[in-house]
Amino acid sequence: MTHFDVAWVRGQFPALSRTIDGQPVAYLDGPGGTQTPQGVLDAVREYLVEHNSNTHGFFATTEETDQIILAARAAMADMFGCLPEEVSFGANMTTLCFMLAQSLASSLSPGDQVLITEIDHEGNRGPWLRLAERGVLVREVPVHTSTCTLDLEALERMAHEGRTKVIAVNYASNAVGTITDVKRVAAIARRIGALSVVDAVHYALHGPIDVADIGCDVLLCSAYKFFGPHIGVMYVRHEAAEHIDALRLRTQAPTPPDKFETGTLNHEGIAGTIAAVDFIAEMGRRHLDLVAAGLPEGLTGRRREVVAGMLANEAYEQPLARYLVTELDEIDGVTLYGPPAGHPRTSTVSFTLDGYTAMEVARILGERGLFVWDGHFYAIRLVERLGLIDSGGLVRVGLCPYTTKEELDRLLEAVHSLASAVR
Repeated sequence: MTHFDVAWVRGQFPALSRTIDGQPVAYLDGPGGTQTPQGVLDAVREYLVEHNSNTHGFFATTEETDQIILAARAAMADMFGCLPEEVSFGANMTTLCFMLAQSLASSLSPGDQVLITEIDHEGNRGPWLRLAERGVLVREVPVHTSTCTLDLEALERMAHEGRTKVIAVNYASNAVGTITDVKRVAAIARRIGALSVVDAVHYALHGPIDVADIGCDVLLCSAYKFFGPHIGVMYVRHEAAEHIDALRLRTQAPTPPDKFETGTLNHEGIAGTIAAVDFIAEMGRRHLDLVAAGLPEGLTGRRREVVAGMLANEAYEQPLARYLVTELDEIDGVTLYGPPAGHPRTSTVSFTLDGYTAMEVARILGERGLFVWDGHFYAIRLVERLGLIDSGGLVRVGLCPYTTKEELDRLLEAVHSLASAVR
């Protein structure tokens, strides 16, 4: 297929049939969580009906549950480009990051340094900030507020060999869509002997991930941001995992990935995560001709299909995002926030509108079946630095592979109408 089959994609999502006052709902809230395809819904139901059990027993459902968990590790390994035993599951990215930070605490001493950033979601800031209680120096890498990009030169200056123990950064900003050069960040961390932690929650929907190419030690994401259930996923490079004294019970295996997984896991969510990865792979199979020229060499099996699916998604979303940015920029009273043209970004577009708070815009749009988010989206430090906290933050529009140009035109018409009303 030489074009993106958005009709097929939309046909997989039952939620897209919803209407508000006769208007079809446009789900432009993807950065807060995507809608769920039928295959994922089926997988969750099937688990609960046919396989529901705890693990490591000697009867059918428990053995099936063990196999489902192994299959989910393999699925996420195909998404990350890693080994299945380097994949762990948890409640969500934030909980996993808290666990990671507190696990590392025993190896840190007063005066050791952890670098976080001003552009990150609090899920990749708060867990590290808590280490300050132990005398760890937690420093913020600044953001260029004029371009909503991370100051990587400042990061270079702040990273000290022997003193800096962790560098935590996001792959892409959930607030403004900026993609950061995480490969460069991981190289800095590796050069000085620090652990590199990448928050890929927002990025995971918008492009292929290759942890080996990035060179990071840890990468975290949440399946509900790429069509799956509410569950967190963490990659930990095997060599790095050996040196992390994980918070665990005496009944847990002392080896990865089990040592990072406390208590009973969300088995139905894990089953749904397999289906989410398989949905991305199906997108790839259907669009191989569209993205064949951009596929890295040497990929095989589901890994190749997943990468193809993410590339197809990216190829579809990016022109729509550029269209949205261009048209919004023409509306009097709209101020856009995000990276400049030419800088890598996701298809997430944020703005303010003169005469309205972000909440007022989101509420009015929501009444018209246009679902967008408002506020700081837990990227509160960035929104503070942009000077927008007191005024209510940003309006955020997030595109997905089920978004259409017609939906964006409805959005643009509505924003035009609001802007005209205050002239």
